[in-house]
Amino acid sequence: MKALIAAAVIATASFAAIPAQAAGCISGAVVGGAAGHVAGHHGLLGAAAGCAIGRHEGNKQRAQAATQQTTAPATNTTTR
Repeated sequence: MKALIAAAVIATASFAAIPAQAAGCISGAVVGGAAGHVAGHHGLLGAAAGCAIGRHEGNKQRAQAATQQTTAPATNTTTR
């Protein structure tokens, strides 16, 4: 029964419209929940930790991408 519920939750989450900010949390929670379950039946704790880590990494990547876009050297496209 638990496997059926888990499969339904994963299928629902994969088809739902996920905002960009939640993507790190969702993927982190799935991986963390699976790891927590395997490492001693602590799936909920693993999912919470995975969500936090996924959001942190996602925010870090978005900040790095924004910094790279704003500090990109301007190209001179004028012709003489």
